[in-house]
Amino acid sequence: MEPQVTQKQKIIIYSTDTCHFCHLVKDYLTEKGFLFEDRNVGADMNFRKESVEKSGQLGVPVIDIDGKIIIGFDKPVIDNTLGITINNNLI
Repeated sequence: MEPQVTQKQKIIIYSTDTCHFCHLVKDYLTEKGFLFEDRNVGADMNFRKESVEKSGQLGVPVIDIDGKIIIGFDKPVIDNTLGITINNNLI
């Protein structure tokens, strides 16, 4: 059983419905017990503009963890930013 997460970080994921890696990152964070706000850039032009302003690109997923921008499903960077150790237990 995964340990309970006491979440201090604000997580925003800019995604689309058809993006495979967007689904992977959302499933991964959900599995680890993290809450996040999903901003669909395909459905809302304001979210698309925000994502481009933060990342400098049109691709998704763009993950914003307390202002740190991660482009793509970069699991090691996500784990490091959220304090998840290699064996997937929380620090």
